[in-house]
Amino acid sequence: CPLRACGLPVDWPAPPAVGAFMSLRQGGFSAPPYDSWNLGDHVGDDPLAVARNRERLVRALGVRPVWLNQVHGAKVVDAAAHLDGPAPSADASWTSQPGVACVVGVADCLPVLFAAPHGRAVGAAHAGWRGLAAGVLESALRAVCEAAACPPSELIAWLGPAIGPAHFEVGPDVFHAFGGGVHFQLRPHAATPDGSPRWLADLPGLARDRLYSAGLRRITQAGVCTVSQPDRCFSYRRDRVTGRMVAAVWLRVDASGAAT
Repeated sequence: CPLRACGLPVDWPAPPAVGAFMSLRQGGFSAPPYDSWNLGDHVGDDPLAVARNRERLVRALGVRPVWLNQVHGAKVVDAAAHLDGPAPSADASWTSQPGVACVVGVADCLPVLFAAPHGRAVGAAHAGWRGLAAGVLESALRAVCEAAACPPSELIAWLGPAIGPAHFEVGPDVFHAFGGGVHFQLRPHAATPDGSPRWLADLPGLARDRLYSAGLRRITQAGVCTVSQPDRCFSYRRDRVTGRMVAAVWLRVDASGAAT
């Protein structure tokens, strides 16, 4: 399918020099249960299918993506420093070099894209609850701000598809990692075998609070729940064995051009 039809629009007030894209699950070459545009190379899919899927993305965007070995931490890397060689173990990247794409893979975790004013720098972060609690968004925000020589208040952020609050059931470990709060709803009649309580957590809401506390004010949210849209989104919580979507952001080589 045409690239625009296979992706989710990244609707944010980014400057013309910034390009961004969010893939969905349709439009690739993978067989079930990875059908069809799986871009993750670590989930058990046919490596040849993944290579074809990634080649399609690269060819359509016209940029050099830097893939990450995501470990649910808070490490941020300079994407341009990893154009060659193995994928670095990190959960966020930034760049101020045109033609280099910061890429994160997701299947329930929250992808967050950053852009600085006038296209001076961009970044992408993979925010599951562990990385979020560890400070991956604050680390990515600082890296982009340092590269662009601007305060957090001048950045913009886009929060992509993620597991929604109606489906993200968590235990005391997650609740206490964030100190509780308004983004947790207790499930009175739900408990684990050991009697521990369960909550429904709002992952995007937690991310918005962290970004706001760090000084970023302009946040746009896709509002798409990965679990509840099986035809459009991969979801690990829903399917366990599944593919990965990606969110990518880059600086255009020619600010007047547009990747399709």
